[in-house]
Formats: sequence, C-alpha cells, structure tokens
Amino acid sequence: MTDQLERLNRLPLRDNLRGLQPYGAPQPHVPVLLNVNGNTHGLPAKVHAAIVAAVGEAAAGLNRYPDREFSQLREALAGYLGHGLGPSNIWAANGSNEVLQQILQAFGGPGRRALSFPPTYSMYPLLASGTDTEYVTSPRAADFTLTAEAAGEAVRRTRANIVFLGSPNNPTGTALGLDVVEAVYEAGAASSAIVIVDEAYAEFARTGTPSALSLLPGRERLIVSRTMSKAFALAGARGGYLAAAPEITDALRLVRLPYHLSAVTQATALAALEHADALLANVEDIKGQRDRIVEELSALGLAPAPSDSNFVFFGGVKDPRVVWQGLLDAGVLIRDVGIPGHLRVTAGTEAETTAFLGRIRELV
Repeated sequence: MTDQLERLNRLPLRDNLRGLQPYGAPQPHVPVLLNVNGNTHGLPAKVHAAIVAAVGEAAAGLNRYPDREFSQLREALAGYLGHGLGPSNIWAANGSNEVLQQILQAFGGPGRRALSFPPTYSMYPLLASGTDTEYVTSPRAADFTLTAEAAGEAVRRTRANIVFLGSPNNPTGTALGLDVVEAVYEAGAASSAIVIVDEAYAEFARTGTPSALSLLPGRERLIVSRTMSKAFALAGARGGYLAAAPEITDALRLVRLPYHLSAVTQATALAALEHADALLANVEDIKGQRDRIVEELSALGLAPAPSDSNFVFFGGVKDPRVVWQGLLDAGVLIRDVGIPGHLRVTAGTEAETTAFLGRIRELV
C-alpha cells in the first residue's frame, strides 16, 4: 500500500469509495494525441473570434451572478436540436458528465440501482459511486452489440432505477437501434426507470442513424444527453446538455448548485451555436478520416467495428500493449481500453491520421 493510499484510508471516506481510482487518461506531451476522442481540428478562425468577442462582453458583467436559468442558451440549444423541442425541454451544465451527475443526484442514491451494458463509458460506475447508487451491469454480445430483447430482459431482471445507454457507445463506437431504447423504456415501467441515452457523439453518426430525440414525446422518463466537447470542439469550455420532458428539468433544479453555469460558459456556448455550420463542416472532415481509418485497418487484416462516432475501436491486435507502446514511441498516443485484442483511436486531422496509419502498418 502506498503512503498516499494509507493517508487516504485514514480519512472517514465512504465505504463505497474505498479502493476506487479516479477517472483519467494519460496526458503525455507527444505530437499526435488520439486517445481521448477530442476534436483535434480546433476552432475555425471566425468561431474563435466570435467566442472571444462574446466572452469579452460577458467579462464586463462578471461582478454579477449569471442568469441562473441560462434562458438564452436553452433557447439556442432547443433550436439547434429541433424535433419540436422548446427551452423547457433543455438543461445544461459543465460538461455532459455534470449533467449525468445531476441526474443521479436527483434519481439515484442509496437504495437505487443504475444499470449499464459494458464495455461502455467508464464514468458511469464512478458517477454511481459518487452518489451512493448501486451499479449493476449486463453484458453485450460477443461482437459488442446489444439487442432489444437482451436489454429489456436486463432491465426487468435488475429492476434498475436508472439505465445508461451509450449511442454511439464508447469505446465501441456503435449506435443503438431505436428498438433497443423503446424496449428498455417499456421494461423500465415497473421500476419507474429513468432511461438516459448518452448521445455525446451523435453528430458523427453515419447517414440514416437515428437519434433518440425522436422518441421523447410521451416518454417523461426518457433523457437524451449531449455535449459540446466533441462536434463543437469545446472540450476546454465544459458544456453539456440534455433534452427531456419539462418535469425532468424541474427535478434537476432541486439538486443543481446555485448559478452553476458561469456567464463565460454561457457566452462561449451561445457564440459557438451561432456558428454551428462552420463547426459541423469540420465534423464532416472528421467522419471522412474515421472512414479512412476503418478502410485501411481492414486492409491490414485488423477488425475495426462499424463506427458512428469520431473514433474507431478495432480488434485483431495480437498484443495491444506492444502496439500501443510502438505508436507512442513514434509520437502517436491512442487508447488501450483494457479489452483483450482491442485498441481505440480518435479520428484526427488528415496529417494525424496519416501518422497513425503509417506507424501501425509497421507494427502489425
């Protein structure tokens, strides 16, 4: 046991937090960072200028508290999402992780149970632990897919109070059919389960991939969460949001911290939304690089999963750690997600993608 762990264990830490590791990904300084599914393209010049101007204007009023209801931002987000949504359907926070945390604060807690389907986003169990919510899982198929029948049965069996559905899922990149969401929602009726469809990567989905936003009418327990970190290249600004029935946003007001969304964050997000077209043009370029990765990895005899995200999860790797280290030695950092025979790489710029593909050809 390390000295640091011994000191931590001397504190009256909650039992369900003992032995846990904080969330984190390696952050070495290398030329090509393709490990955290960020948007490596950066902000277009006109978007950068618009954000600087908006933040400068907001700075003049930083002696005052921000709009607690972030009314303009909710209206702008509703307009961006469409689907007949209005400001009362929208909630926002400091990244989609805080959105998910607030959902668990409102609907989870002692005596409540959260369900997810690994491999999936590693923050789900940590968010559950942080709110003292029991965390249970049900496996996916061998090819990492999830059927409506399997998902519905898991909800009924566990009597979950909260269900996480990643679509597109991290780390596999695969989107769910709406039949899975519908089956989970129906199966959750007996336990009044809140169903969260985490669509953090939705803007990168292939043509024809549906969004769970279309399922919101008439489903007051359904939540669709999104982020501005990926498609909008605002990972450093920390902006996430959800769409749901108005009563969901009313519930989150009971647990949110006062003035939780700063004036600077609101101004940044509003400026970005005003230039959504320019930012989504970069999304199309990223999708092209993603498809290029899938095609070239397949040609190398590897097994990339079909991806609706800005990353590619691929199998067929004899020794993932050796390949990961070989890439790092060449200045390219990808993610070892701990799944035997598999690795994950973010789709970057054309130059970054070329660097990754050139090195992995040498390694495999």
